[in-house]
Amino acid sequence: MSNILVTGATGGLGRAVVDNLLKTLSPSAIAVLVRDPAKAADLQTQGVAIKQGDYNDYASLEAAFAGVEKLFLVSSNDIPNRVPQHTNAINAAKAAGVKHVVYTSFQRKTEDGSSAAAFIAEAHLATEKLLQESGLTYTILKNALYLEVLPLFMGPVLDTNTIYLPAGEGKVPYASRADMGAASAAVLTGAGHENQAYDFSNDTSYSFHDIAKILSDLSGKQIQYVSPTAEEFGTQMAAAGVPAGAIQMTAGFCVAIEQEEFDFPSSTLEKLLGRQP
Repeated sequence: MSNILVTGATGGLGRAVVDNLLKTLSPSAIAVLVRDPAKAADLQTQGVAIKQGDYNDYASLEAAFAGVEKLFLVSSNDIPNRVPQHTNAINAAKAAGVKHVVYTSFQRKTEDGSSAAAFIAEAHLATEKLLQESGLTYTILKNALYLEVLPLFMGPVLDTNTIYLPAGEGKVPYASRADMGAASAAVLTGAGHENQAYDFSNDTSYSFHDIAKILSDLSGKQIQYVSPTAEEFGTQMAAAGVPAGAIQMTAGFCVAIEQEEFDFPSSTLEKLLGRQP
């Protein structure tokens, strides 16, 4: 029997949570849900219980969640199927007798579907509603954009000396997966987080002008930020051979940044970490 089960444990955030739990808990108190147990072999060697399951397979989830007190539910990366997958996980948790679900949601300003980030936000809104109506004790972590997405958005900026993104003057309080993982572990092992929703973000927001200056100072190069329209960005990226799906995803996030959808600085991470994130 494990007190805490972490899903998505072979991904960046899930693994950060597990690594931080291992700093304060016995491995026997921790379980992980994975689709491929071979990818979690090192955790098994440390004494962590490995449960095989899939968000699409309700029976596998109910079996994996048996005996679990707290579930750390990492949102699925299968965006079109998130809602049915999360529904399976929440229903299985309730059937298995899980007491507390901690869910990794997403910061957003607009909740009516009109945002450029609606393609991401809508599934989180539906999941939060389902969780709040489930009768389970819950904690909702509204995660900021990961610091780690910046290189993916910007590309080889030190080669081009230019950040070319349709994000305007928008700002984001980026936070690292490592800090989110440590704070998530603190929520799982601490008291007083029942039926709460937290903004998991930095206490300072940054525009791409700010990021260009930071990169300039660090690299000794002169990095400029150019903000085209979303249409101009799409045309330029398509001409460079970037896949249409990647263009659409990046442009959607950047337009949402321009609309200040994610500008929610918070002191919650600092309080949970006991230090500046």
